[in-house]
Amino acid sequence: MKLHFIDIFIIFLYLASMIFIGLYMRKKANINQESYLMGGKKLPWYLLGLSDASDMFDISGTMWMVTLCFVYGLKSIWLPWLWPVFNQVFMMMFLSKWLRRSNANTGAEWLVTRFGVTGKGVKASHNIVVVFALIACLGFLAYGFIGLGKFIEIFIPWQKIQPYIPFEVRPDFIGHFYGIIFTLFAMFYSIMGGMHSIVLGDLIKYSIMTIACISIAIIAMLHLHQNNQKLNIPSEWLNPFFNWKLNLDWKNIIPEVNKKIEADGYGLFGIFFMMMLFKGVFASLAGPAPNYDMQKVLSTKSPKEASKMTGFVSIVLLPIRYSLIIGITVLALLYYSKLNLSGANGIDFEKILPAAIYNFLPVGILGLTLTGLLGAFMGTFSGTLNAAQAYIVNDIYLKFINPNASNKKMITTNYLVGVLVVVLGVLLGFFTKDVNSILQWIVGGLYGGYIAANLFKWYWWRFNANGFFWGMAVGIISALFFLKLYNGLFLNVWPFIFILSVIGCVVGTYSAPPTDIETLKHFYKTVKPWGFWKPIQEAVMNDDPTFKPNTNFKLDMFNVVLGIIAQLCLTLLPIYLVLWMKLPLLIIIVILIIIIFLLKKTWWNKLED
Repeated sequence: MKLHFIDIFIIFLYLASMIFIGLYMRKKANINQESYLMGGKKLPWYLLGLSDASDMFDISGTMWMVTLCFVYGLKSIWLPWLWPVFNQVFMMMFLSKWLRRSNANTGAEWLVTRFGVTGKGVKASHNIVVVFALIACLGFLAYGFIGLGKFIEIFIPWQKIQPYIPFEVRPDFIGHFYGIIFTLFAMFYSIMGGMHSIVLGDLIKYSIMTIACISIAIIAMLHLHQNNQKLNIPSEWLNPFFNWKLNLDWKNIIPEVNKKIEADGYGLFGIFFMMMLFKGVFASLAGPAPNYDMQKVLSTKSPKEASKMTGFVSIVLLPIRYSLIIGITVLALLYYSKLNLSGANGIDFEKILPAAIYNFLPVGILGLTLTGLLGAFMGTFSGTLNAAQAYIVNDIYLKFINPNASNKKMITTNYLVGVLVVVLGVLLGFFTKDVNSILQWIVGGLYGGYIAANLFKWYWWRFNANGFFWGMAVGIISALFFLKLYNGLFLNVWPFIFILSVIGCVVGTYSAPPTDIETLKHFYKTVKPWGFWKPIQEAVMNDDPTFKPNTNFKLDMFNVVLGIIAQLCLTLLPIYLVLWMKLPLLIIIVILIIIIFLLKKTWWNKLED
């Protein structure tokens, strides 16, 4: 199928609207620095939540998740725990409101609330967060850039446009060329309109994606059920549960899939799952990384709205995204022989998503889907870019270079920093071979170095800025070392990164005095965390006997368990619907109703600022 005029028109209409949004929101964004980077902290929680969900609905991640669903079936619902996706549940229940109570604009600025402005390691802890945030942002920019290029290649064959390009492009850089073109659109509207244009653009993109995803799910259902076709899959493919081994044997169906499973290293799934869960719980307790997710939390009106916003993310993201994923997977399984997935190194499973879209979607729906996925890239890209701008301008430029900069100077600096970050992200994309390699490094390696220091900062009073710096520094250096040594197999080695980082935290902490007692008391009274805070709790209550400490640990953990189950149910809901597995679908709906009723009493009714 070729792109029809209607499909091309939809895409160009969307791109034109993004340019218009950037220009239209420019005046509102330029009121001041907070308006540009945070939307003035006046945007409604549901719009920020929808925007956050929209930023997570990226092309690269969706290509990866379609591949997982095709290869692993319903067992693939567990694999996004690599991020881990359930960190949103921890944030929803308690971490978002803790984070928002600081009233900071970035993660680095938040550290002032915890460690103060003076003392050994304070400046170093600030700097290491900025470094981490920028490395992570550049990694995500490259990750999105690579996925977009690979996606667009299928729909715009190079031989069709080559005669109109006045220079040569090597075959292995064609995807990068496409990535650069569409990156320019994302860069324009996000730099011009700041957070205001990002949120509005995400709203438009989410609306388009919702129509496209539901349409794809319906098309897949019609193909599967109207013609009484059967999926040619291993017997365990439809079972979301697992034993020590996957027991998925594709040798008599698509033998190459077995090679994919072996290369992924997920064969001994029980051990892999335990490691993934172990890492995921610690990563979730550490709180959000300094990226677009954290920026959306800090941009909410209040701590209560921060919790609502984070909870809303899973509700609006998972059912819609998995409608697309299972729809594309069903079409790919039914018509696998027509997809032409062969690449230079055998089958390229990351091409399943674009190939299925290209071959099986009708005119109009094809245009909407392409537009939505293109918008998904632009939304993720712009959100990440906004976070990088915040760290460079707030935490470097205004802190060390020009603290008294005028509003006009700050806005100009934001523009220049935005362009610089995009250039660096694109350059990094040229040195990364595929989506999965950079994904494994970000979630397994780099974040492995992030976890320990950010875990201790919430729950241990004695932990200080010096310990934070050394924990982060050792973690990041270890991650970069293992990247080189193990070529991306980070889930296997992240425990070593984590242990080294813990050692750095503890040694660094005890090599410097505790944080100033007044800073700790202010943090404890303002943020109200639970954990190992007894000496500070006693000091606070000596000053103010009416102060009520946070005793919600057991309730928060109970709510986390409910939330994770609900998140899995929201994932399975569209899958069972498209496959029309009636009894499992009914069970999922009943479980969701029960959990909603419980969380209304144990979480929603107890929300506070």
